[in-house]
Amino acid sequence: MMPDLPRLVALATAVPAHALGQPDVARRARHLFSETASSDLDRLMPVFANAGIERRYSCVPLEWYEHAHGWAERNALYLEHAERLLERAARDALDRAGLQPEAIDAVVAVSTSGIATPGLDARLIGRLGLRRNVRRLPVFGLGCAGGVIGLSRAADLVRAAPGSRVLLLVVELCTLSFRKNDVSKSNVVATALFGDGAAAAVISSAGAGPTLGAAGEYTWPQSLDIMGWEVAEDGLKAVFSRDIPALVRRHMRDVASEFLSAHNLALADIDHFICHPGGAKVLTALEDAFRLGAGALADGRSVLRDYGNMSAATVMFVLERALAAGSRGRLLLTTLGPGFTAGMQLLTAA
Repeated sequence: MMPDLPRLVALATAVPAHALGQPDVARRARHLFSETASSDLDRLMPVFANAGIERRYSCVPLEWYEHAHGWAERNALYLEHAERLLERAARDALDRAGLQPEAIDAVVAVSTSGIATPGLDARLIGRLGLRRNVRRLPVFGLGCAGGVIGLSRAADLVRAAPGSRVLLLVVELCTLSFRKNDVSKSNVVATALFGDGAAAAVISSAGAGPTLGAAGEYTWPQSLDIMGWEVAEDGLKAVFSRDIPALVRRHMRDVASEFLSAHNLALADIDHFICHPGGAKVLTALEDAFRLGAGALADGRSVLRDYGNMSAATVMFVLERALAAGSRGRLLLTTLGPGFTAGMQLLTAA
């Protein structure tokens, strides 16, 4: 084992209690959206059947979505359930690492689906029993890119302080952004895709596990309007561009190749691609871009099927599933989020 290299010592995931079957969501969504007259509804509804999703999880029951909710109520629910989910995931990760909470030296907390000040990292210090001198790094605004980039930031902290132990926390409660009176394409697509989930990982050079190597990012010019949140009076409103799959298909190969070339690697050197499943069309575009063949990103598709798009947390579920299935060798983690930014992280599993 090479000393001082950051490693993924442990990884755990968690979802809330309410399982939502996609057919049930589609029926309920059609009923709620039909209360707002729109000639586009029939054209938009097939997104539920075409999303490649069978089930998702929500921190609130399906009945919650039938009523209007303000920003304060939504964010209060975000804080309550984000803390609860992160505590579960963190305790599982610490148990798998064989560590007590006081062994953690730093916390990186990633989330973009709500506002927390003090941050979720501060809120978890007491809940988990972390040391009072633990270092904190809250990360906001990366959206779906947050899982990979958060993992990279945690690895950077370990490189800066070899032997330290960093707890990465990732949580998104995207379903709280549902807007029953908004029949815009972005809101309907978000309703068809989003789920809630959390992940926690222990990163350290003091322990065994896959090695975290080089990381990179690329932010496209003039792309701020491709993906993000619009702050409305009653909460956060999803913004999606229809051009995302086309952009991925045209440019992601060159972006990844340039990143790998800087580290004397090529796409042919990658044994497994661990890609954030933003949606079925995005996964197909990634398979095309990396010339993998239809259906090659099986772990991403199965996570999308079972959990939907949980924004930043989703790629951690894909990584967990891929490692459990025996994926070994050189892995490339990729994700796309507001910016519009691609995040990339190399990981080597023996």
